Amino acid sequence: MAEGKAPQPLDWEAAHARLAELEQATERGEILSPEEARAILEARARELARAAVPEKPVGTRVEVARFQSAGQSYALETRFVHEVLRDMELTPLPGAPPLLRGLTLLRGEVLPVVELAPLFGRPPSGRGTVVLVVGAHRPDLGVCVEAVEEITLLPRDALLPPPSTLPAEAAALVSGIHREGTLLLEGAALLRDSRLIFDLSEEGNP
Repeated sequence: MAEGKAPQPLDWEAAHARLAELEQATERGEILSPEEARAILEARARELARAAVPEKPVGTRVEVARFQSAGQSYALETRFVHEVLRDMELTPLPGAPPLLRGLTLLRGEVLPVVELAPLFGRPPSGRGTVVLVVGAHRPDLGVCVEAVEEITLLPRDALLPPPSTLPAEAAALVSGIHREGTLLLEGAALLRDSRLIFDLSEEGNP
């Protein structure tokens, strides 16, 4: 190859055609020249090398919504996020647990809105005007956050185990932690956590 000249990309279609021709000649009993024999071996070697390149396994990256709540960065798979609401009016409930910020109406349905900090052993911040509407198949819960940062693909192999400092109940809600400190929430576990299941049948009654 001449110095400074870029290598030409391999024409796989021509290579396959040439390989087929040479193999047919072999089957017909034709005598191959050393160059033709070498061409067959080289083409087969390229095919084997090409087939040996491992493909990246499907499912090693997960699409997530990153958001901030009470100074902590979280991520949640987008399949659990139905929509993002801003400046929602919340109706507080007297005597409600600290994590329940209040209730709001979403297309005529009552939606409880919570804050994540108490689930992780921290006091509620009372901040945040953005609500992530989450659920498995339908809107089940609103999560009050300060900011939704981005929708991104998070490599699973970049995740570390949940921090050992997390209480057991909190650790059950976390799939892992990114090196930069983002906690990846386990959506299914979050939605079935008994602390986030509210009986609204008595709502409005004394």
